[in-house]
Amino acid sequence: MQCEYFGVCGSCRDYEEGYEGQLEHKISAVREMFSPLYEGDITLCPSPSAQYRSRAEFKIYHDDSGISYAMSRLDRQGALKINACSIVSPFIATMMEKLLPEIVDLGISHKLFGVDFLTSGEGEVAVSMLYHKALDENWQNAALELQRRLGVYIIGRSRKQKLILSQDYVIEKLYINEREYRYVHIENSFTQPNPRVNEQMIEWSLSQLEGIGGDLLELYCGAGNFTIPFATMFDRVLATEISKASIHAAKQNMTLNAIENIEFVRLSAEEFTQALDGVREFRRLEGLSVSDYHLKTLFVDPPRAGLGEEPCSFAARFDHILYISCNPETLLRDLEILSKTHTISAMGAFDQFPYTHHLEMGVKLMKKGLV
Repeated sequence: MQCEYFGVCGSCRDYEEGYEGQLEHKISAVREMFSPLYEGDITLCPSPSAQYRSRAEFKIYHDDSGISYAMSRLDRQGALKINACSIVSPFIATMMEKLLPEIVDLGISHKLFGVDFLTSGEGEVAVSMLYHKALDENWQNAALELQRRLGVYIIGRSRKQKLILSQDYVIEKLYINEREYRYVHIENSFTQPNPRVNEQMIEWSLSQLEGIGGDLLELYCGAGNFTIPFATMFDRVLATEISKASIHAAKQNMTLNAIENIEFVRLSAEEFTQALDGVREFRRLEGLSVSDYHLKTLFVDPPRAGLGEEPCSFAARFDHILYISCNPETLLRDLEILSKTHTISAMGAFDQFPYTHHLEMGVKLMKKGLV
């Protein structure tokens, strides 16, 4: 990928040897990092080298020449004006070119400080416009015209205000092991930004779960990105997530994919542990008997902070653990704990964010002594 902003834009930080070079830097680093615990092969899932992001956020820069997109500078010395971005999907790239002139023409650029794009592989685009002012009826009328001209979904945001003109989501399609899955992706909610790597990540994860059976417990399930395909591998899935919006989207995604063996519960990982151990009762579990589940497999995809000591102690109860991590450093800390009771049987590396030092990891662990 060629980009005129390499070395100045703060988005891409590792680019001098091209995509293959930066990828080799990352995989070499994690091989060395995890070598005291694991000496086997690490399955590498690469990204397309350009136009891979289905979600992107840009600052809006105002000066005498008008408005433009901007990113933080690599040297952290203010903002860099940009005309285009080589890492966003073709649908976002096309919409970036069209959007700002229409915003100016319709007179709704005042106090606009950011624009977020969310797209599907089918070309649906949701555009969130962020303002330092309250949005009134005049803005709404102009934004409706903007939506009509561009054929997108416009969402207006300001402090304590969100205006949805038609809808605030797109429907993404993922193709996993030759099967199509459909997902509601809501603006301003977490979704995997790189759909091609996401597909590989789910396929790798499914391969680690083959032949286990029984019931699955998933913590930090989000909107069901993994949960939906995983349900095909187990009798039942019990999935927890603290975000109300994510739980709502997860239930929609279950319906979209005609999956019926998942129970989504709005509980934190700590709360679920308390419920499972009978320490506390939760009204959100009313009518659901957790003790009826035969839970021998645990899947976790925690935030960057990882699990920590107490959640690792809980995870150690399970025969099989599948751990997806967005932070190799906290993953290493957790694996040092889990390796006391479990053996690492497989590792994967997923390049969700090319041209950065970030690399997501997957680990399959099996309880020691388990045949």
